[in-house]
Amino acid sequence: MLRSATPAALRQRPTVTGFRLGAVSSIPAAEDVLDPAEDVYDLPTVAEMLGVAVTKVHQQLRDGHLIGVRRDGVVVVPKAFFDDTGHVVKSLPGLLVVLRDGGYHETEIVRWLFTPDGSLTIRRDGATADLPNARPVDALHSHQAREVVRRAQAMAY
Repeated sequence: MLRSATPAALRQRPTVTGFRLGAVSSIPAAEDVLDPAEDVYDLPTVAEMLGVAVTKVHQQLRDGHLIGVRRDGVVVVPKAFFDDTGHVVKSLPGLLVVLRDGGYHETEIVRWLFTPDGSLTIRRDGATADLPNARPVDALHSHQAREVVRRAQAMAY
């Protein structure tokens, strides 16, 4: 079962050489511009979901394949970046490359991904009607993923 990390749980995590896991400064992270209610995973949980060591998750963050957010001093990853099976949403790594190549920084990318867009609609699993005012991050889970990448390409140039 997937779990969300709460600030209290994050503070209680074991330490490694005096640092809380996920709080190492060499790991790039965006400012926390997310809604406080947005579900996130701590890095050990992400590693468990992906079936890799937590150091591999650190490397994915450094390489730009994922974006972390520093929440209460701890790096976490938004739950919306993962599909129902616990894997990174297919279009996310390529989208992050497009946005970074266009000059956007982590905080700007996170803000854009999680801001509702009145011109973007999505159709969720089994739904018969489109949902208006979708967030780009939600559209990555739908038939609109290519449209999100196309919009990012247009913004970048």
